[in-house]
Amino acid sequence: MTEVNLLKSLPQGKRNVKARETAKTDEHIRISREYGEMYFDGPREYGYGGYRYDGRWVPVARDIVAHFGLKPGDRVLDVGCAKGFLVKDLLTAGVDAYGIDVSKYALMHCEPEVVGRLQLGSCDDLPFPSGSFDAVLAINTIHNLDRAGCLRAVREIERLAPGKGYIQVDSYRTPEQKEIFESWVLTAKFHDYPEGWTKLFEEAGYTGDWYWTIID
Repeated sequence: MTEVNLLKSLPQGKRNVKARETAKTDEHIRISREYGEMYFDGPREYGYGGYRYDGRWVPVARDIVAHFGLKPGDRVLDVGCAKGFLVKDLLTAGVDAYGIDVSKYALMHCEPEVVGRLQLGSCDDLPFPSGSFDAVLAINTIHNLDRAGCLRAVREIERLAPGKGYIQVDSYRTPEQKEIFESWVLTAKFHDYPEGWTKLFEEAGYTGDWYWTIID
């Protein structure tokens, strides 16, 4: 396993943590975890505050292709693909990309270029044959399950692309970062320090790569 930041080229938006902390209620969490219109395209306190394609994933797609040494025709799966922005940009980068997501709303509002390449499903039960992808990505996805679900999801990613996975999850390195994270988070059901995540990866038999999303 290798810690590598494949999202280094992704522009970082400004989070108003104080506003979220003040506004966040159990109802916000419940609605955001439905992954429907309010989560993607409703007010910011429910999620993205408008999830629209703007090309920011283009350099990330190029970095993914370079990191895994992908060639034209190689198959890549984006687990938690949402509206298919990264799938679209991976296709443009020359690989055979697909996506899966739990949100019917996101799939119904996907980019036109990825119609027919996305399907409904959960990261802990991926409906594909073992070894059927040349790389599997799960960016800020698996932490939306409890710990047992995360274990299942990591094992599924490893099953589909042994040694060719990339998982990015919510984490924090200090108690202060943990406090900020907990003020902001809406959907994550399991989170931990990096040491806790790497222990989970080892428990799952994961041999791919990983990185952290840290709010500070």
